[in-house]
Amino acid sequence: MTTTDTLTIAGIDYRSRLIIGSGKYKDFAENLAALEASAAQIVTVAIRRVNLGQNRDEPNLLDVISPKKYTILPNTAGCYNATDAVRTCRMARELLDGHKLVKLEVLGDQKTLYPNVTETLAAAEILVKDGFDVMVYTSDDPLIAQRLEEIGCVAVMPLGAPIGSGLGIRNPYNIRMILENAKVPIIVDAGVGTASDASIAMELGCDGVLMNTAIAEARQPVLMASAMKKAVEAGREAFLAGRMPRRLYASASSPIDGTFF
Repeated sequence: MTTTDTLTIAGIDYRSRLIIGSGKYKDFAENLAALEASAAQIVTVAIRRVNLGQNRDEPNLLDVISPKKYTILPNTAGCYNATDAVRTCRMARELLDGHKLVKLEVLGDQKTLYPNVTETLAAAEILVKDGFDVMVYTSDDPLIAQRLEEIGCVAVMPLGAPIGSGLGIRNPYNIRMILENAKVPIIVDAGVGTASDASIAMELGCDGVLMNTAIAEARQPVLMASAMKKAVEAGREAFLAGRMPRRLYASASSPIDGTFF
């Protein structure tokens, strides 16, 4: 993989195609250790759950993970309607001194954490008009993905499987259909459970993978973060290399023409 093969989001180039979260770790120190092992340059933060300075009496994540070194990606986890999601993004912009890059997610219910597409579309339109650079979590519906791109989202993030499920990429065909028409980065968000899942997403041609639970709930989170780094890189290289065609029958590794018997 060449040094020019970068992930570009909102005009910024990133060497790493892995984005990790900041929830479910035992403490900020473990989160930082996993972040370093993953080599990720973007870390997403749930504004409603993690202190970025809004609670002055609590530990501040930014004291451990520096915005000068990493891109902080505030997200709207825990929002179930467009109004709350927009309000959360505006609060993040204030807390981060005008920071425009956000991850929009509007959930349908607490059991499935499946995206509420109607509210997501409404929130995306408001945020884009308000000057935000919106990365958006959505279903794996190709038509919805296209509509979000048309609205002006800078990255579309279809789920691989429900959030925190670890089920892997359940519908690769829909992901491929999304990729066929996309002109913005397509980043699989949610459902990754282990390194092979991340590789599959990248082998499909996705521009990146976002994960949290797969690392944070591993028996050894820092080691899993290292594994995910390698998996994303390997999957990307395999996609760029182009896999061999699938065949129904065997094909000899060495040709028989010109043999001595």
